[in-house]
Amino acid sequence: MAVVVTEILSLGALRSPGEMGADIVAAEGQSLGNALNFGGPHVGLLAGRDKFVRQMPGRLVGETVDAEGRRGWVLTLSTREQHIRREKATSNICTNSGLCALAFTIHLALLGEAGLTRLARLNHAAAVALAERLERIPRVSLVNRTFFNEFTVRLPRLAVDVVEELAQKRVLAGVPVSRFYPKHDGVADLLLIAATEMTTAEDVDRLEQGLREVLS
Repeated sequence: MAVVVTEILSLGALRSPGEMGADIVAAEGQSLGNALNFGGPHVGLLAGRDKFVRQMPGRLVGETVDAEGRRGWVLTLSTREQHIRREKATSNICTNSGLCALAFTIHLALLGEAGLTRLARLNHAAAVALAERLERIPRVSLVNRTFFNEFTVRLPRLAVDVVEELAQKRVLAGVPVSRFYPKHDGVADLLLIAATEMTTAEDVDRLEQGLREVLS
């Protein structure tokens, strides 16, 4: 069985995939030690049981499209400097997977098992509290009842318009689901919202008040 973990921090509150019977696990580890800087970096994690180690690929190839929209393939588990001569490399930082892995390892080591568990509980509690507050707003409903630190709400208006109006009030409301599924009309009123240990009571108050104002 293969399992994909999109938020590595959630494992601080859940049983590990291995304990639940997973043979291969792929995960995104960006949230531990690798702050987003203009869109990255991200930290891909791949693990397997001992009996599968020798069958794991040295390179992963992903499907993409070129500048003209033609189907193509790229290596997704390698850094750029592996494929050009070192003397011609213009950067050794932006694609250095070793630095990302080191930052991840240091962050996790400093947290420790107890710290990781506490951080996961803080994230979940913050998201639950925020969801409960927003659900009290008239015509706003919670879409998914089971979540970690991200959830989706349905609005009585287009989510894109709501996000724009709140941005003018200097409130970052979340991400319209239509950004991920632009060709699906049924998601235009859905808004993806996240809460973490960095979310303050003031942040929650401003978002709730802002939503009440733009939806009134």
